[in-house]
Amino acid sequence: MELDLQQYLGELETLVNIDSVSSQPSGADRIAAFMKGKFQSIGWTVEEVQLDPSVGPCLTITNRPAQSYDVLLLAHMDTVFPIGTAAKRPFRTDGVRAYGPGVIDCKGGMLSGFYALKALDEKKLLQNASICVFLNSDHEGISSKFSAQINRQLSRRSRYALVLEAGRANGNLVYKRKGIARYEATFHGVAAHAGVDFQKGHSAVEEMAHWILALQSATDLSKETTVNVGRAEGGVTISAVPGEAHASIDIRYYEKEEVDRVTGIMNELAAHPRTKGTHAEYTGGITRPPMLPSEKTMQLCHWIDMIGSELGIPFGWMASGGGSDGSFAAETGTPTIDGLGPVGGGAHSDGEYMEIDTVIPRYRLLCRTIEKIIASS
Repeated sequence: MELDLQQYLGELETLVNIDSVSSQPSGADRIAAFMKGKFQSIGWTVEEVQLDPSVGPCLTITNRPAQSYDVLLLAHMDTVFPIGTAAKRPFRTDGVRAYGPGVIDCKGGMLSGFYALKALDEKKLLQNASICVFLNSDHEGISSKFSAQINRQLSRRSRYALVLEAGRANGNLVYKRKGIARYEATFHGVAAHAGVDFQKGHSAVEEMAHWILALQSATDLSKETTVNVGRAEGGVTISAVPGEAHASIDIRYYEKEEVDRVTGIMNELAAHPRTKGTHAEYTGGITRPPMLPSEKTMQLCHWIDMIGSELGIPFGWMASGGGSDGSFAAETGTPTIDGLGPVGGGAHSDGEYMEIDTVIPRYRLLCRTIEKIIASS
């Protein structure tokens, strides 16, 4: 069955015009209710799980009771945009692209996934297959802090995982992703009047500066490891030596040893302050493991290449430094592919867009990929 593009765009408009920032559960509640209704309308079982009151619910959706699944589809219902964003820049199209908060991250792919499964179900192609869909509401901002464990549990029971994030702006799919580690560092000094008692003060900001220089220098592009001090703040007024400061540190990596190397640098900095009268501590750790391809993952890539060639859909493969729930699936050893949603770009920005003419081709690619996996059992 072919996808009704106008119906799809109409429903995508509904989803995009619901603010669903991760930190405000009410919006994700509405997205979950919408998706729950869609899957229940085709007779699928939907389990709603409230993991923490600070975030919206997760949905575990299945076509039939099963101990294991042929395919696990992953998507998230939350966005990065604060309440009020949809009112300021609601869903719109210009005939070529669709725009709006979350249009491709990840509402477009999530909706495409539903229609792919609906079509396969109606064609009786899922009668001997077990399918699971997992939709979470804590992806953005807190790196699926609450839902990761359920993701892993479902992944261990699944033969393959397909992530419905958008295809890259150039149409590519994603077979590999970096892991992410996040840290918060706090620096303590002694506050003092900058003019009257300067020598009595010990600057927390000065100590933080030493950390920033050391950590930024820890980037090793030969191993594709990046270290970014993305936020730094300290002091209360220009006329005072700052007694406290804070920094937020982001590490992207493929090799766990790289995280150990960078934390070793932080341990050394904490043990031997460069600024007299100051001390520092840090908290944090790995929030997403890397999504690394196995031989079975590369076999799946080969299948998708053949399907794309048969359908006349051009795309390539790439690695990405961005975070994905596919990382938790791959960590369990389940072959995982990402970027199977419609093509788009500008995620996390006012210019987020989806290429409308890719919706149906990527829907077809997803349908055929699921069919191929089922046939391979």
